[in-house]
Amino acid sequence: MAELHKDFLFVLIKSLTTSEKRQFTLYVNRLGINADAKFLLLFSELDKMKEYDEHIIINKKISTKQQLSNLKAHLYKQILVSLRMNPSHQNYRIQLREQLDFANILYQKGLYKQALKILDKAKQTALELDEKSIASEIIDLEKVIESQFITRSIEGRADELIRQSTEISKQNHYATELSNLSLKLYSEMLTKGYVKNDEDRAEIMQIFNSQIQKINFKKLNFTEKLWYFKAHVWKNQLLQEYKYTLKYAFQWVDLFHKNPEMIVSHPVWYIKGNTYLLKILFLYGNIDILEESFEDFNKVVHSSSFAQNENLQSLIFLTHYNTLMNIHFVKGEFFSGSKLIPEIELKMDKLRDKIDEHHFMILYLKMAAMFFGSRKFEESISYSLKVIESKGNVQEDLLFHTRILILMAKHESGNDEDYDEFIKATLKFTKKMKKPDEFHFESIHFFKNLNNITPDRQLESFKKFDEKLTLFSENEYYRRSLLYIDIHGWVQSKVRNVDVIEIIKEKVRYKRKHQS
Repeated sequence: MAELHKDFLFVLIKSLTTSEKRQFTLYVNRLGINADAKFLLLFSELDKMKEYDEHIIINKKISTKQQLSNLKAHLYKQILVSLRMNPSHQNYRIQLREQLDFANILYQKGLYKQALKILDKAKQTALELDEKSIASEIIDLEKVIESQFITRSIEGRADELIRQSTEISKQNHYATELSNLSLKLYSEMLTKGYVKNDEDRAEIMQIFNSQIQKINFKKLNFTEKLWYFKAHVWKNQLLQEYKYTLKYAFQWVDLFHKNPEMIVSHPVWYIKGNTYLLKILFLYGNIDILEESFEDFNKVVHSSSFAQNENLQSLIFLTHYNTLMNIHFVKGEFFSGSKLIPEIELKMDKLRDKIDEHHFMILYLKMAAMFFGSRKFEESISYSLKVIESKGNVQEDLLFHTRILILMAKHESGNDEDYDEFIKATLKFTKKMKKPDEFHFESIHFFKNLNNITPDRQLESFKKFDEKLTLFSENEYYRRSLLYIDIHGWVQSKVRNVDVIEIIKEKVRYKRKHQS
């Protein structure tokens, strides 16, 4: 959630659709609950509120302060029970667990044959969908029942259950090892960012190799292969090895295309795989393949067979609009790209409680960069300030490059009213970063020097910084820094006295020529 300090019950109620609220009312009425029941009054009051206010609830005598916590917990549970019954929230995992619950009830009533029949059918479905955790639970219950229900076929049944249990246990072990590795690498990416030196690289390789060497790829099923590709994508992203990131991101998405039934089973991971594929195609510069893959993604996620819920819609939103803006960036289409911003912000407002702050800040930085390319420098500064003034958990590199974009916009607009103070604040911020490097300090030095020299000497300053950026771009550890915003393209445009859009279009033509 974007703001965890909000009241969870209030956020849940505000997330309900009209049909979900109607179903909740019908569900409560079916229970024969008095219309004046306190939790219903609480539901009605919270539904009317625009902002959560506990004092209103207490002043209206819906509940005392001492009882409110329990009343809210009861209402929260009843809403979840109602949502669980809603057909729009039904999926195969819920259905499988429901069958397991039914079998447990029948077993407790001593109806062993009926329980085993339900379990056998549910187990086949679970195995077909590669849901080994649920299949393992089903087999465990089958073992319990078979140990009490004497049949002539117990010998064959016992051998079959032992074989299935052993095989699933092995697969679950692989899945656990790979999912742990993937999560660890993802955590490294969020907390420490991309590797910045040989020491960082060695640390990531040690984490990766200590786990991956235990895995025999030939023995992996769908789920384990999925975690295997995820681990490779995140490892290569951390190492900034785009060629291999692209390779494994493609294999991640292709795994779903080779097993289309799994798109329905794992829609989140299908979206995530495409998110990384489309992102790396942008960073790697495969413009034509990027547009083609983006079109394929949209066809699948907007097809009638693709699952629809709020979580998926928020993930699709992020992937769609981040990619759409990336396409405009890579083509230098800033003016048409900036026309998307009102549409994006409207959708952001609707999804504010479902998307974390960091992803919103990435969108704001892209908007700021889009305005910069459109030569709307005041708007660029305004949107950049949304990022650096954010109270959320935003990556250091993102904040640093947002500050650089502000300095670029201030220089272009001539708005140098608080330029020196902003330089000082940026230097102070940089010194507090976990691992500031030469690129960070050279960039600050350049902008500080730029404001202290006469216009006739600025060209020479741009030329010197261009040479340094060229050296940085040849260093694998600095490569990533130059991709947040195209500072190098901007500097080159000053050196050659052309619009930055022309520099970008030249890059597009060059990449298309060398990728054809």
